[in-house]
Amino acid sequence: MTQQSIHPAQSSQSSRHSEPSLALDIEGMTCAACATRIETVVKRVPGVTAANVNFATETAYISGEAAADDIKAAIARAGYGIKAPRPSASTPSTGNVAKDRNVIAIDRDLAVLAVGILLAIPLVLPMAISWLPQDLVTSLGLSMTSVPLWLQIAAATILQIGLGASFYRSAFRALRGGSANMDTLVALGTTAAYGLSLYLAITLGAHAAHEHLYFESAAVILILVRLGKSLERRAKRQALSALDALKALRPAQARLRRPGGDIMVDIADLKIGDIAIVRPGDRVPADGKVIEGQSAIDQSLLTGESLPVDIAPGDPVIGGALNGNGVLTIEIAAIGADSMLDRIQQMIADAQGAKAPIQKLVDRVSARFVPVVLAIAVITLVGWLLAGASVESAILDAVAVLVIACPCALGLATPTAIMVGTGTGAKAGILIRDAIALETAQHIDTIAFDKTGTLTEGKPRVTAILPVPGVTEDEAIRLAAALQLDSSHPLAGATRDLATAKQLTADIATAVAALPGRGVAATIGDRRLLLGNARLMQEKGISLEAVASPTTGTRSYLAVATPQPRLLAAIDFTDQERPSAKPALSALHALKLATLLLTGDHRQAAERTAQALGIDDWRADLLPADKIAAIHAQRQDGKRIAMVGDGINDAPALAAADLGIALANGTDAAVATAGIVLMHNDLMLVPAALDLARATGAKIRQNLIWAFLFNALGIPLAAFGLLNPMIAGLAMALSSVFVVGNALSLRRWYSSFQRKG
Repeated sequence: MTQQSIHPAQSSQSSRHSEPSLALDIEGMTCAACATRIETVVKRVPGVTAANVNFATETAYISGEAAADDIKAAIARAGYGIKAPRPSASTPSTGNVAKDRNVIAIDRDLAVLAVGILLAIPLVLPMAISWLPQDLVTSLGLSMTSVPLWLQIAAATILQIGLGASFYRSAFRALRGGSANMDTLVALGTTAAYGLSLYLAITLGAHAAHEHLYFESAAVILILVRLGKSLERRAKRQALSALDALKALRPAQARLRRPGGDIMVDIADLKIGDIAIVRPGDRVPADGKVIEGQSAIDQSLLTGESLPVDIAPGDPVIGGALNGNGVLTIEIAAIGADSMLDRIQQMIADAQGAKAPIQKLVDRVSARFVPVVLAIAVITLVGWLLAGASVESAILDAVAVLVIACPCALGLATPTAIMVGTGTGAKAGILIRDAIALETAQHIDTIAFDKTGTLTEGKPRVTAILPVPGVTEDEAIRLAAALQLDSSHPLAGATRDLATAKQLTADIATAVAALPGRGVAATIGDRRLLLGNARLMQEKGISLEAVASPTTGTRSYLAVATPQPRLLAAIDFTDQERPSAKPALSALHALKLATLLLTGDHRQAAERTAQALGIDDWRADLLPADKIAAIHAQRQDGKRIAMVGDGINDAPALAAADLGIALANGTDAAVATAGIVLMHNDLMLVPAALDLARATGAKIRQNLIWAFLFNALGIPLAAFGLLNPMIAGLAMALSSVFVVGNALSLRRWYSSFQRKG
């Protein structure tokens, strides 16, 4: 391990994307090209500063000052619809409306598909007869005329109008908006196959019964594409299961204490300060503080903690947690959008709706994909005709090109993996704020840690008091407690605890002034006192020789600043490392990551912690600006660095790093700045978060490689007549299902990581 000096630098916070001012559920999107088209038209609306349309979640996130009606009108002109507004996260709901609507759509799809398959049987039968051995056909008494021509025409027409209606509507809307989408390809391809067969049936008349028509190609393509869409919808519903699970945690009503007795009220009617009664087996209605009762609560779905947490009066509780066997009286402290449950839901929704940088490349490709495919289909048709092929054969090869090229898999490759990855992380207690954080986490090679409250418990205790001659231990503790009476610093709490245990009454301090990164100053009586680290003493010219002695913990110094600067005492503290700290550092090293300790504590404490935990490198006596300078130095050396912290003084460093990782019990500033938030204090979640990011990135790469190869190989095969339209339709549907299924395999990630750890 090494230790180096650094120089202070100005704090620089990374800017985040502006929060979307409008979220709309879009109807009619069928591929990534649709999402890109909507983004383009929305960005043209005056006042819109940013637009992000997620094909997988079918949601548009729009920022700016433009009127919602103007945005909706632009989307409608482009040929797409707007679904009814979703219930807000803070609105209680006895059921998941979006989920129910999705289930109904899937059930309707299955019914339509069942009817479609029945109608397709008389169309597929003539083709099946032509494939069977002639002896078997004769023995069964079958022939090409076994299915009347009128029945084939009727079944094919019903299928083309019925199953094809949604494709025609979507294609028409897209063309009206000046673009083309996947449904344009399906509509053109199936219409060509159906029209060719109808033409042959009419022109050949009675002889058509002995010819191979292509009604079955159009019918089977429609059925397969519709089946693929149904499977996609089902898979996407599974991918959103993390949000569904969180929404189910919110009870519809709460039991409130009133002077006349307990009453039940809707969650929407809760107010801050209400007193709620939570019986055994009930869910906590909202965030609050326990004022009566003891119990154990299960908050695994919120924080990922597998074991119930024991709580008592004074402890905070999270809305949605499941109460154990005790009755709790809770004072409501946060409701609606300010509650932990709502913030978690919003972070997951934002992450699942955001686009990774790699998705922008996919969107650009998809936007140009459909026109290119149409051109290839025309070239295929003309090329085969010029080569002397029959009209029927040339049309079928062009149809195969149109069908095999549908870019569904390409559009689903990235967003489905992000949806499942962020949802899986949320269940494990890892909240990933956005897709940029997810992508950045894949490339991290160095992890920097704050010490106090991050690697340690943040609950130090006084281990030694070293007064100078003429000052007693009790006097030193009484004065130190007075200077820190209102401080939230962990060392201040330890000092006050010792004063209370010794039954010492703290003096009254006035003109208290915090000295960030150094300590505190205050006036007691006619003396100006200082309490802080060695740096503060050095700034004031106060010698520390009177208490010079080795320490393995943290040391604070108490001194008089006026009338004559002099040292009064030194107070030693020890803060225990978290039990999960050493296993977490070992896991990070197993992931081939370098580790770095950045602390405002003194050299001896930093070195002891680094040695105990096996940290590669450390820096001590750092002010907030020094931590930023250390991070910038790492980045200038080509490192991709993540910072893990929990305090206000860590927030600038979290922002300066490539990736900020905050503990959820940390300050609001730290949590707001971080790209990843850990929902409980198990540091094993740090390597878990990075491992999840790598696993998600691997799925994205696998999906994109599959989607690109599928189209790159499938289109030439179809163009050269090596794929018939039905096989192309099946391959296209299975390609989308493969991509979504591959992403869904991430749901099994966390348990396997625990087995490794």
